[in-house]
Formats: sequence, structure tokens, C-alpha cells
Amino acid sequence: MARPYHIFTYKKAALGAGGRPCTIIAHRGASACYPENTLASFKGAIIQDADMAEMDVQLTADGEVVVFHDAKISRCTNGRGRLKTHTLAQLKQLDAGGWFHERFSGEKIPTLAEVLRMCRGRIAVNIEIKADAVTDAVRGGIEEKCLKMVELYGMCGHAVFSSFDPRAVLHIRQINPRAPVAVLFDKKNDDGRPPSEIVAALGADSFNCSRLELTGKRLADLKEHNIPVNVYSVNDEENMKKLIARGVDGIFTDRPDVLRRVLEDF
Repeated sequence: MARPYHIFTYKKAALGAGGRPCTIIAHRGASACYPENTLASFKGAIIQDADMAEMDVQLTADGEVVVFHDAKISRCTNGRGRLKTHTLAQLKQLDAGGWFHERFSGEKIPTLAEVLRMCRGRIAVNIEIKADAVTDAVRGGIEEKCLKMVELYGMCGHAVFSSFDPRAVLHIRQINPRAPVAVLFDKKNDDGRPPSEIVAALGADSFNCSRLELTGKRLADLKEHNIPVNVYSVNDEENMKKLIARGVDGIFTDRPDVLRRVLEDF
């Protein structure tokens, strides 16, 4: 079964999995070795023994939730244009793996349902809701669709939601107060507030930021208020070791295999 996931912290998942001092979060899957946000990449995250797989979700023109990062499809497929102007059927005609390496030719843009079906019982998930898919509506949007999908596939307790758009965090919390949510730090939204105030204002459970944004002052504030902090995206051993020594709770990485080896020495 999937590693246990606690509503208030990623770290519990890792500790329950074997005493790791921080959680290994595979960024867009094991995306250094596989085409990002594809089933191949999430399978790779499982093979490389990550604790959690991070993915990006947005809506198609016909309202289906798909796993894809960019607003435009040209970088990671053989198509062109904006994702949200394509139907799911149109997107499924595209090759989402050949750009990375010819051996992945034929990989498709997956739906959230397909990813959850594969991850269930094998790995926890971090579902990042892309800001472009968020509206002012609480009900009927991408947030509610994701929540329903997580429940349908038995991933409650093994899924956390995050977004750079504060509205998405608030909507998740309003629809399901028990669903774990994380703040994705964006300096333009902080108004000079310490992280603990941002987390409290949104009713969130944890704080995610880039390595360069994790200043000593912010980390001290998070530790003082017992708020888990997870840092992205770190792929080199030196910075992994520094962050672990500073006491972060989780690290997003394209190389979960590298982070696993580093953690074996702690």
C-alpha cells in the first residue's frame, strides 16, 4: 500500500517509510530520466523509491483534468497552441514523450484519473493546480473536480493539493476542510508577511518555496510555528545536503534516485 500520509506534514510519510529525515518528492515524476508529467515519469518515481510524486493539473477545452505543466503544448509535445483550447481527444492524439527521447515516443498526456489509478497503493501525490485553470468560482471548477477524482480513486490521505493561486487553496479548504493543502510561495502575494501568517490566512497545512526563497528568517518563522516546509527543485547533492541539514521537511527533485542516496548517509 501507499506510504502513510498525514494531513499536517509530508515528513511523516518519509519517516513511516524508513526513517528518512525528509520526504523525497519527485518533481513532475522522475523528470530527469523520463518525460515530465507522463505515466512513464510517475512509474519512474516509484522505481526510484520516491515518497511522493508531484504533478501539475489544468483543464482541457471540454473540462477534463489533465496532467501537464505549460500553458502551451509545444515544448513537451509535437503539437502547438494553448492546452486549454484543445479537447481531451485532440490532446490524446499528440506525442508527449518523443521530445525527451525517441524511446518514449508514443507517451500521451495523461488525465489525472489515469495518474491516480497508477499511483494508488504505490506512492502519495502532490497535485499542483495551475493558476491559469483557477477562477473565482468555488464550486464546479478544477479544484472540485480534483477532489472528487482523489476520492474516487481512494487517494484521500495520500494526496496534497497546492497552487500559486491563493484562490485555489481557499477553494479546496472550503469544499473539503480535511483535504491537505500547501501554500506555493509567490513573493507578489506575501505583502511582506512572514510565512506563518500566509499559511494561517489561507488555512493551509504546509509551505512550499524555492531553495533561494528559503531565507534563514523564513525558516526560523516556520520552525517556530511548527509548519512543514518543502523546497523545490533541487537536483545536486551539495544543496540537498545543505537543505537536509537545515531541517527542511521535504525536497522536490527531478532526481529522486540521487536524493535517496544522499539521505542514506543521514
